[in-house]
Amino acid sequence: MKRLIPLFPLAVALLAGCGGNDASDNTTPPATASLSVTDLDPGAYVVSVGDADNPTVGKYYAGTDGSRYLALADAEDKATTIYRRDKNGSWVAAPGADAAANVKLLRQDPVPAASVDAGSVAGSYTAVLPSGASASFTVSAEGKITPGASACQLSGALSAHAMPNTLSLKLSASACGTVPATATGVLAIDTDYQPAAFRLIADDGGRVVDLWAYRD
Repeated sequence: MKRLIPLFPLAVALLAGCGGNDASDNTTPPATASLSVTDLDPGAYVVSVGDADNPTVGKYYAGTDGSRYLALADAEDKATTIYRRDKNGSWVAAPGADAAANVKLLRQDPVPAASVDAGSVAGSYTAVLPSGASASFTVSAEGKITPGASACQLSGALSAHAMPNTLSLKLSASACGTVPATATGVLAIDTDYQPAAFRLIADDGGRVVDLWAYRD
């Protein structure tokens, strides 16, 4: 399997709120901390953040509708932190501990980008779970995910996304260990992931799941 360059924990700066003075009727309200991420033009990128000597690497997908998705990974190429934006809304972090971060990219390198159709990923797959066990599932031409005969039951739906190299993902899991019962995210396709066919990257707001899927 192709691997990304070594990855390390993310280091980001926290924004601090500012207080007011002691006058009861002339008090400046504290600033509201907010999450921001470097905005890139529509496309797909390999990016790095944090310490230039020990950067954290990930993939960044940017849609023409303003949607953005940044998945940062650990040394095992597993997504551990996600920053996402729905169209031109506010950035959201998962896990939420970095909700007041200012994420600045050290570098960004474009990778081939194209729209993805659910029919192009129709077939039978096996995904590797965080525990090391596997889960089998199928994807229909309409994007429906149906569980196979494995103990872990993965189901859900895929739909078109404005971000290249991705499909929108709604994922449900039963008896899958630490995989959230319900999560939303993306199916991501990239030549870096071969021999995996794609990754299912999603979160429930508090937990991140990254399942590498291999065609049966």
